[in-house]
Amino acid sequence: MNQFNKNYTERDADYYMHQIPIQILKKLNTAEREDLKSVIHTAIPRPSPKLIDLRFAIDLIFTRYFVVLMIGKDMRKQKRKHQVSGIAKVANVITAILLIIAMSLLVSGVTILILYLIKSALGIDLFPGHITKVLFNN
Repeated sequence: MNQFNKNYTERDADYYMHQIPIQILKKLNTAEREDLKSVIHTAIPRPSPKLIDLRFAIDLIFTRYFVVLMIGKDMRKQKRKHQVSGIAKVANVITAILLIIAMSLLVSGVTILILYLIKSALGIDLFPGHITKVLFNN
């Protein structure tokens, strides 16, 4: 892969060293170049593992939206500028719980639908007759 066509997540210290003008690099000795490369390597963010990493795009007629949901441990070194406290913290916890429940229900619903379609395609009848006759047997 060409050095300059790398995706953001694939960029390493060598990529950024090649961005520095050659005149500046020539002024540095080998130890200074290695130190600079070490600092760049340390500054490159490394993604932390996520429990849920859901990313998708929604294409509408005139525009495109993207949705990103990530759940995982916060591994950032810097503190937030605005600390979340009080009612906002409680609302965040409630929202996270509701999202987890919604995702669980969605996965369960899709699983049941797929199992039902497989059952129907194989011709397996769990109840004799139509289900409405079984449920509303008068």
